[in-house]
Amino acid sequence: MTVQQETPGIRVSTLELFFDLVFVFTVMQLSETLADDLTPHGLLRVLLILAVLWWMYSGYAWLTNAVGPITTTRRTLLLAGMSGFLVMAIAIPETFGEYGWIFGIAYVVVTGVHSVLFLRAGPNAVRMLRLLAPMNLLAALLVLVGGLLPEPYRLACWIAAPLVQIATGYAHRLEMHSLAGGHFVERHSLVMIIAIGESIIAIGLGFREVPLDGGAILVAVLGLCIAYYLWWCYFAGDDRRSERVLAGCVDPRRRGRLALNAWGWGHVPMLLGIVVTAVGIKKTVGYAFEPMHWGTALALSGGVALYLVGHAGYLRMLGLPGIGYRLVVAASVLAVIPLGHWVAVAQLAAIPIIMSAGAIAEDLPRVRRLGMVAAIGDFGRTESVPE
Repeated sequence: MTVQQETPGIRVSTLELFFDLVFVFTVMQLSETLADDLTPHGLLRVLLILAVLWWMYSGYAWLTNAVGPITTTRRTLLLAGMSGFLVMAIAIPETFGEYGWIFGIAYVVVTGVHSVLFLRAGPNAVRMLRLLAPMNLLAALLVLVGGLLPEPYRLACWIAAPLVQIATGYAHRLEMHSLAGGHFVERHSLVMIIAIGESIIAIGLGFREVPLDGGAILVAVLGLCIAYYLWWCYFAGDDRRSERVLAGCVDPRRRGRLALNAWGWGHVPMLLGIVVTAVGIKKTVGYAFEPMHWGTALALSGGVALYLVGHAGYLRMLGLPGIGYRLVVAASVLAVIPLGHWVAVAQLAAIPIIMSAGAIAEDLPRVRRLGMVAAIGDFGRTESVPE
């Protein structure tokens, strides 16, 4: 068993940030794919693709936490992994069509590079990979085989792949990893802010053939406001508090389990929420003052609600406050779906108003506490005034 020690000063390198930019291109591609097939079947496909992609992205986050890209060989191998993610992103629109085999081959490459790089993590790496590498390869081969088979066998393979990955998380000895908490949390925080930014780009692509009138500008501004409150939900102090929670977890197995659950699977609902929200906003472009279809209205509110519920679950895993606010706001956002069916801009405006009200309600106790601390500090510094 390795001894868990917090390594101070380790932060995300620019090459890792570059890697994240390539990965988040897959998020934008998923938004485009779902926009073309906004059905339960289309949503299931997007969820399955996101699940297997996120497993390997998270695997690379664990990898670079242990093996920094500080040599030419490591950087070259990381470039190979980035190339695999780029090819998968390009193939995403036809992953369940004619290019499924291309996605599968790229996924096998990404998985193989991950295992090769992890061998450089130290003397425990071989023991760590005895189970991890074969299980990851099995999941990758299921994705590849799924790309070669017709339905319904293709869907069956795609469902089996994330199930294998979930089983891997429970069978793998997580206590063998030594996590640098600051680097690990920062890496996931950066990919979340990039994903929110990419959602804005995905929305912006919807304006390519739309006249830039008042309605279009209003949709753009309201979409940005929604994205802002998605940012606020994740980054209004909780990212730093979560880093302290991980750093304060001294039991190796519990620390590894917390990292896998909270920053691994716990982030999937939030990322899917970003994808679905972007689709809902994009489909209102050019129709600001017209009724939405029920599916579009559900996507708009449902994506935001999914993100909020996902973040509430994340906070619950970490034992942090703010869960109730997010659940109440999620329910309120779902309640305004009929407004979109009446006129699109009404729902678009209602969602950021509700989220801002929730943000204010959550911040009030914090502001009061800070005010009291400041008042006590001022009182302690009070000097007698000479007569």
